[in-house]
Amino acid sequence: MAENILIIVLSTISLIAAVFAVVTKKTINAIISSGVVSLMASITFLLVAAPDVAMTEAAIGSGLTTVVFLYALKHVRGQRSSRDD
Repeated sequence: MAENILIIVLSTISLIAAVFAVVTKKTINAIISSGVVSLMASITFLLVAAPDVAMTEAAIGSGLTTVVFLYALKHVRGQRSSRDD
């Protein structure tokens, strides 16, 4: 019973973060929100007894992908400011 409530709460947070990622105007907020969606998914996978999928989602989905997106955003902003000179 408590596990079902926790899954519902995690799904709600994931849904709110996904909608926020789509409607936000700032790219950094969308990147962080997508990382939150992946993190909530990995916790949900852990609760439904799929630890291998949870570890993969946490490492790749919320970890590596978020870092790569932030790195790419930094370089795109750096190129944009150097073009303005």
